[in-house]
Amino acid sequence: MKAITYSRFGGPEVLEVSEVPRPKVPPASVLIRVRAAGVNPVDWKIMAGALDGIMESHFPVVPGWDVAGVVEAVGFDTPEFVPGDEVYSYGRLHTVGHGTFAEYVALPAGIVARKPAALSWEEAGGLPLTGLTALRSLDALGLGGLDLGPTETLLIHNGAGGVGRAAIQLAVDRGARVIATASPGNHARLRELGAEPVDYGGGLAERVRALAPLGIDAVADYAGGVLKETLAVLRPGGRHVSIADASVADHGGHYIWVRPDARELDRLTALADAGRLSVDISATYPLERTADAFRSGMAGHGGGKIVLTPFTTHNPTHSTKENA
Repeated sequence: MKAITYSRFGGPEVLEVSEVPRPKVPPASVLIRVRAAGVNPVDWKIMAGALDGIMESHFPVVPGWDVAGVVEAVGFDTPEFVPGDEVYSYGRLHTVGHGTFAEYVALPAGIVARKPAALSWEEAGGLPLTGLTALRSLDALGLGGLDLGPTETLLIHNGAGGVGRAAIQLAVDRGARVIATASPGNHARLRELGAEPVDYGGGLAERVRALAPLGIDAVADYAGGVLKETLAVLRPGGRHVSIADASVADHGGHYIWVRPDARELDRLTALADAGRLSVDISATYPLERTADAFRSGMAGHGGGKIVLTPFTTHNPTHSTKENA
């Protein structure tokens, strides 16, 4: 099959379009024909070697953890799915090597869920990592109980990012008041999602206190570098989490690392199919232009998720660098 690969750590220049063996399908697994694959910052961070200390990489690496597609085949004893099922997944495995930026990917059935019918392939492909991260962080903040009311105020750092947009919708759906940081160009969209936007940067704590004089009940940090501001606005007994700053654990917070889980994806599916969770797509690229997609993301694109779609070129007879 055709896949995007890299054989050494580096930037987008190490990506290439390659021919690799089609994945085998172990018991309790499914082979998925990829229809869309979301691009996330962790993809190029792993490619640069940032997680080499905690995750083993097997070269050549096929990057990518998000996927939406059609079940092509199932392994022994996999009654959950049949060929033809439309599915999606946060396909992170214990090692780095067999990712989703390919024509096919094989994943354990326990991390694969049925695709939301209300979402397009691109929207479904862009939801798993961001949606699960938002869900896990809000659950950790206690914003999922029946006692949640409109008096609870949540501050989201980086509300315009993929995780932030999902978290705004999930929190509003649970009844929270949401204040979210973003650049002015993203304020209108955040209002549409139900948040009260504020500019990030110098003076943030003062701007937040003007909106919530009694303090913030909970803070979700999806940006990093904002611990001082978080602690300045958090009321006594307030809760805070971060996906970007592990030091929050030293200040009573919780450092979040998202987990693959089909049951949690089912929660997102129910919300999406009920019209209570949407995914903003900023750009799509065919898989052979993965390097361009990475460069766009690394440059700080705005407006939503970048998603890869199936290859449009003919199968190469050899690896082609910089076409990725």
